[in-house]
Amino acid sequence: MTPEDTITTIAGPTGNIGAAFYFDPKTVAAGKELGLDGFRFYVLGRAGVLGDVSAAVVSSAFGYFHPSLIDKIYNSAKQTIDPLTCAQAYFDECGKRGAEHFAGLDGLEAYIEAADVVISAASPAGLPLFAGISGMNCADEPAACAMQKAAVLRELRGSAHLCAVLANGLTDAQAHAIKRPGDVAMFGWEEAPAVPIDGDERMAAAEEATNTMLLNAFFPLSEAQSEALVAGTRAMAAALGV
Repeated sequence: MTPEDTITTIAGPTGNIGAAFYFDPKTVAAGKELGLDGFRFYVLGRAGVLGDVSAAVVSSAFGYFHPSLIDKIYNSAKQTIDPLTCAQAYFDECGKRGAEHFAGLDGLEAYIEAADVVISAASPAGLPLFAGISGMNCADEPAACAMQKAAVLRELRGSAHLCAVLANGLTDAQAHAIKRPGDVAMFGWEEAPAVPIDGDERMAAAEEATNTMLLNAFFPLSEAQSEALVAGTRAMAAALGV
């Protein structure tokens, strides 16, 4: 299995696994205990890894959302709880969902070992959400830790993909309109932005560029580690039904 094979095989499932805890009812309930609704827990929970920064910095790291929406949600949320404290609480909920869904799955220790190889080898340059979340404290229990590692890998690819989108001549809003046209309003846009006639081709090029940007992080994997990363990803995705 080549690094390219590993990258492309785990890309979609890792994105689904890493996001599966975001609006889980138990995660939303935990946010309410902190004084945050589900969306504010999501925004401050993800953005809190950056520290106590401005909404403009959060918007630049997230992409896709209308900046005014991030400004409203982020600033109101951080009046309730410190961003870094919220980030760790959110990451802890990620681990709890993993413990609930992945207990008894085989191969998670090997998955964690392989994920750590990738995370350690990845350059954080230009990838602020990945840089921040990779410093969060992970759970000791393998089922919890495995889901947290998937969330870190999700931010690795997501941060790189945002850079790749811009490098291929699309704005983040245009990319979002191309990939998720039904969610434009949900992300704070009153109407979808105009997209280039070759928008689909540019998005495909951005996907390829993302894979290229991740190669150095996956090169250090041994064959066994690549297989463990793929097997663990598939097992977790199956357990979640994603």
